[in-house]
Amino acid sequence: MLPLPSRFYPIASNADDFETYVRFGAKFVQIRIKDANTQEELQTEIKRAVNAAKQNGALCVVNDDWRSAIEYQAPFVHLGQEDLQTADLAEIKKHRVALGVSTHDEAELEIALACQPDYIALGPIFHTRLKAMKFSPQGLAKITIWKQKIGAIPLVAIGGLTIERAKACLQAGADAVSVVTDISLSENPQARLSEWLRAIEPAVATA
Repeated sequence: MLPLPSRFYPIASNADDFETYVRFGAKFVQIRIKDANTQEELQTEIKRAVNAAKQNGALCVVNDDWRSAIEYQAPFVHLGQEDLQTADLAEIKKHRVALGVSTHDEAELEIALACQPDYIALGPIFHTRLKAMKFSPQGLAKITIWKQKIGAIPLVAIGGLTIERAKACLQAGADAVSVVTDISLSENPQARLSEWLRAIEPAVATA
C-alpha cells in the first residue's frame, strides 16, 4: 500500500488543466476524461498527464483506463464500481500500479476491501454539480464511520467540496480531499488552486 503523497487531491478533466495543477504545486492529481472522441485521443491526454506529473515531481492517477495506466507507467489508477467489475486486478498489481476505488454504500465498500486497494474514496459527501448521482450526499458522519471500518487504508472524501468543507472532512477522519468543480468552474482556476494549496497543503504552497 502506497501512502498518499498529499491531502489535496484535485481532479483534472483534460491534460491542459492537469499540467497547470502540477506546475503550480499539486502533488497528487487525477486525470479523468469523459469526453474523448477516440481511444487514441484519450491515450494522448493520459500520456501527457503522466509525463507532466513526472516532470513536476507529482503523481498521476489515471481514472478508469487501467490499460493506459500500465502502458504509460502511471503510479495510480482509480476505478469506479462498474469499471472494477471488468478490470484485470491481477495485471494491475503485477505492474505495481496502486489502486483507488470509489464507494458509496456498505455493499460497495465490501467489494472495494476485497480488492485490497491502496485507497478508498467516499462520496459524494455534499451535493455536487459535476454529475447526477444515484446516491444522496453522504455527510461528514459517514467519513468517520468509513475510516473506522477501513483502518489504515487511506480515505479520500469527494463531492461538493469547498475549502471549508474540505477542512471539515479532514477533521472527520478523511486522509485526503478531492475536488473538481470548485477549481475548474471558478473564474480563475489557477488562483483557486493556489488557495486550496495554501489551505490544505501549506508546506507545498510556500515551498
